[in-house]
Amino acid sequence: MKNALDDRRMNSLFERYLTVWVMLCIVAGIALGKIAPGVAGYLDSLAISVNGAPVVSIPIAVCLFFMMYPIMVKIDFTEVIQAGKSGKPVFLTLFINWAIKPFTMYGIAVFFLGSLFYGFIGPDEMDLVKMPFGLDLPVDASHGAGTIVLVDGIKYLAVPLWRSYLAGCILLGIAPCTAMVLVWGYLSRGNDGLTLVMVAINSLTMLVLYGVLGGFLLGVGRLPVPWQALLLSIGIYVALPLVAGYFSRKWIISAKGDAWFKEKFLHVLTPITIVSLLITLVLLFSFKGEVIMAKPLTILWIAIPLFIQTLLIFWLGYGLARLLKLRYVDAAPAAMIGASNHFEVAIATSTMLFGLSSGAALATVVGVLIEVPVMLMLVKICLSTRQWFRK
Repeated sequence: MKNALDDRRMNSLFERYLTVWVMLCIVAGIALGKIAPGVAGYLDSLAISVNGAPVVSIPIAVCLFFMMYPIMVKIDFTEVIQAGKSGKPVFLTLFINWAIKPFTMYGIAVFFLGSLFYGFIGPDEMDLVKMPFGLDLPVDASHGAGTIVLVDGIKYLAVPLWRSYLAGCILLGIAPCTAMVLVWGYLSRGNDGLTLVMVAINSLTMLVLYGVLGGFLLGVGRLPVPWQALLLSIGIYVALPLVAGYFSRKWIISAKGDAWFKEKFLHVLTPITIVSLLITLVLLFSFKGEVIMAKPLTILWIAIPLFIQTLLIFWLGYGLARLLKLRYVDAAPAAMIGASNHFEVAIATSTMLFGLSSGAALATVVGVLIEVPVMLMLVKICLSTRQWFRK
């Protein structure tokens, strides 16, 4: 495990300066949208369709598989089975991630986007999102908070823009981190073994709860609930790389040995997740560039509720860890994994459900933008408060 953990020590230039790379992708995406608007449109048109409706964007699916596979292949399921022995830290993480975080994210996002910033976003601003998979309603029909419209011969659902941003926040709120939290756990000098176990458990839990909570909260927000597409996205973006990672891990270790797997194979995979993420971001911003340039404060309106949510969940998890009298090395990663988001899956799901050019997709990208600086701030808070916990 030592060499696998070494790969997470932010030695990678990509991980160390992720915020910088994200900003460069924003610039590159906006430039692409201006210089060659047909390129991103063509790539997004390469999709698997069902009943004439595009369901899975092939370029995005490929990128996101390579985001997820390096994470999943690191999971040792024998450690997951033994995770019950960890007791309190694991149960605390599951409680925060699935019983608290989705609902606080919904409430905070509704308050800021649908009330406090409603006038700034624009009461009359609408967003065109994909028609829910399997739904065939006539033009001008109502569905949730939206209306069916025809654009260039294709039916879309026109929803209030703030609700589209809300959808992206919801998809972030139900996606606890399973990748970068390994870095945050190491930097805060937490229990690396426990962090890896909790990552594995969250990955498995997402298979069951992500679609259920996503469908429920989207429905409460009067947003389209494409259940078939939700389940399909879980299958493509979580289950497929999880299964591929499990079997390829077994095969590689059996053929090459555990040392070669950790020292050679995982080392090669280290930058693949970040590179795939950055390519996806370029595509996303190639569509949203005009919106951002016309209303640059859009990023701020979305970032504020995400920032407040991150701090709330961190302090809630950190405070409960102290009340439960956990050791610091267990308390830090338990709080970190709830505070950070699995933005890879959130981006994948938002683009699949609502489209690459949707406000929901933009909101998940803002989550990436603020993730690194905010989590580094929380790492410093953890290191400065280690004396709060028993040794």
